[in-house]
Amino acid sequence: DAKTTQPTSMDCAEGRAANLPCNHSTISGNEYVYWFRQIHSQGPQYLIHGLKNSETNEMASLIITEDRKSSTLILPHATLRDTAVYYCIVRVAHWDRWGCTCAISPWWQVRRRVAFI
Repeated sequence: DAKTTQPTSMDCAEGRAANLPCNHSTISGNEYVYWFRQIHSQGPQYLIHGLKNSETNEMASLIITEDRKSSTLILPHATLRDTAVYYCIVRVAHWDRWGCTCAISPWWQVRRRVAFI
């Protein structure tokens, strides 16, 4: 399994972009980078995932370096509502019967991979 490392906490100014880094130097060619967040007293929320290059959706952007050894989650306009524990997870993905890419291992198997805004 690829291991990820993240800062234990992050600060950012409200209304500004929040850049959350993640290092995953042992990632293999078929492993995806996933980001989830968990807001206090709520279940985990999927944010974005990617295999290489960059991905963007309505919630965030994910920039993956060319060598795939690190990535950055970007929240374009962070607010107090974005205060949460953020999880960077690297896992092999598969296609389920609905055609979506899903992580094989559940997020809760990850430890010490958190960042706070």
